[in-house]
Amino acid sequence: MLFHRPGLSDVQKLEKGQIVRGIDGEQWIFTQRKKTNVKSHIPLLPEALQIIYRYKDHPLCESRGLVLPVPSNQKMNDYLKEIAIICGIDKVLTSHVARHTFATTVTFQNGVPIESVSKILGHTNIRTSQIYAKILDTKVSEDMQALKGRLSKRSGTEG
Repeated sequence: MLFHRPGLSDVQKLEKGQIVRGIDGEQWIFTQRKKTNVKSHIPLLPEALQIIYRYKDHPLCESRGLVLPVPSNQKMNDYLKEIAIICGIDKVLTSHVARHTFATTVTFQNGVPIESVSKILGHTNIRTSQIYAKILDTKVSEDMQALKGRLSKRSGTEG
């Protein structure tokens, strides 16, 4: 899923006024996490902005000033189960699995540092993020290839 979701209850209550222009001029979510009571500033990926735009005129969003018409956690998981069946995915999909997939596949595998991922996920302790960061062999391989390249350039210019 290319749309990172703060805690589901945070998304259910996300108001249009919480989408603001960030320090880089791009659209961000500025909110306070319900679970940890931590201020959270999350930059939005283009895919997330497309989803937000798709629902901007939804009756529920307009009447309540919300960004997305998010159902209950139970209903969301029912929809995810339905999607898994349609797509032939054997894994049980939940909103937590979506969060974990975002952390591992979208961020870590694309080189986002653990400190940034921790902040995006709203963790108060980086150790919590390390649970998501079970280092993947592909990432270790890429990092070592990059190191080999840097070392060979260095030894080539010095000798």
